[in-house]
Amino acid sequence: MPVRRLYDGGRIPAYARIGDAGADLHSRVEAEIRPGARATIPTGIALAIPTGFAGFVHPRSGLAARCGLSVLNAPGTIDSGYRGEIMVILANLDPAGPVLIRPGDRIAQLVIQRVEYAAFDVVSSLPDSERGQSGHGSTGGHALLDTDGEH
Repeated sequence: MPVRRLYDGGRIPAYARIGDAGADLHSRVEAEIRPGARATIPTGIALAIPTGFAGFVHPRSGLAARCGLSVLNAPGTIDSGYRGEIMVILANLDPAGPVLIRPGDRIAQLVIQRVEYAAFDVVSSLPDSERGQSGHGSTGGHALLDTDGEH
């Protein structure tokens, strides 16, 4: 995948281990994210993602578990036609402690996936399905939900 360093020291995405789905994205700046705040963190790189693919920016599980740091629009989507600097919108969901980001810190994971394009046809009705119009929580699966899918 073509990648361009936009700044000296820009870190190229890298897989930590063989078999990893996500390549680590690194911060190019220092930032302190206060509890409940968000910040857009530049990575110092640009990509040329091929047509028919997209990049998806996911949170790092360790940062989420230890610090409450997450990617706000998870997963963030990088379209194949975008050639600008990859930016990561981070949110500090910890209620008490700030999170300090330093240049070079691994802040998110980039997953490259094939995408399908759909042709949308306007119809007067949709075919029936087992689920139908049942929405959020329609299958239960949590102790707080009763048999009707309500709290």
